[in-house]
Amino acid sequence: MSTPGPDADPRHPLIEQLGAYARLMRLDRPIGNWLLLWPALWALWLAGEGRPDPHVFTVIVLGVLVMRAAGCVINDFADRGLDGHVWRTRDRPLATGAVTPAEALVLFAGLGLIAIGLVLTLNPLTRWLAVIGALLTVVYPFTKRFIHTPQFVLGLAFGWAVPMAFAAQLGEVPRLAWLTYCSVILWAVVYDTMYAMADRDDDIRMGMKSTAILFGDADRAMLTALQVLLLLVLALVGHNAGLGGWYLSGIGAAAAFALWQHWLIREREPRACFRAFLNNNFFGAAIFAGIMLDYTFRLPPG
Repeated sequence: MSTPGPDADPRHPLIEQLGAYARLMRLDRPIGNWLLLWPALWALWLAGEGRPDPHVFTVIVLGVLVMRAAGCVINDFADRGLDGHVWRTRDRPLATGAVTPAEALVLFAGLGLIAIGLVLTLNPLTRWLAVIGALLTVVYPFTKRFIHTPQFVLGLAFGWAVPMAFAAQLGEVPRLAWLTYCSVILWAVVYDTMYAMADRDDDIRMGMKSTAILFGDADRAMLTALQVLLLLVLALVGHNAGLGGWYLSGIGAAAAFALWQHWLIREREPRACFRAFLNNNFFGAAIFAGIMLDYTFRLPPG
């Protein structure tokens, strides 16, 4: 019996295929999970006044992770003819042929069924909101072909866990939820514009649309204005929630990360812009830390 040579690939074909599915769902790129999870955690802590319901917490967090994976799958399905021409995406499984379009759709459907199973354990209002969230997830990947602000649609989709978390916790979606949702939309436009700045030349060449292209040479000025507005809305969120010094410290830390991001994008170098995008993980963490610490160390009434 012959033995494999030193250059033989020891990986089983099934393991290779499962790895391709994992990469299609971006399980190897957790940044997207965090950018979706931070707003959901903000909302859970705000709605629960520092003590979110354990079942609601579990379902919302798992739902966010599942829908992020589903969103990545449908995004790559929509972009399967484009990703091979972009330096940052040319190794994606659909672009390389490691996963077929039919397999991607089956995977997307399976993830959707898991999400449905999760949301059915919550109240009727949250279930109806989940339908809207699913539609936003499907629509977003196609918007970059038709409108100049797909980042806004991304914000609508990425932030939808906020009203869902409030609905699941309280049975309603109060003004505080919508204020928080507005902050998430602004934040998504900011970080996804940085992401789009890394791909701007490729997007122009392929006829795609983005806020990075729309803003042109005013991109850094527009990002500054959007981040200032974002911080003001977050301050208004804290005011409406009755949060104090710990939360304001979180906003201060987030503002410091925003300044660092502007330093990174100063030359508009693609890889530096991508680093600025990644740094938004710390921005979201700073806001959550402020919320959590404020509720943790809040003095009892009386």
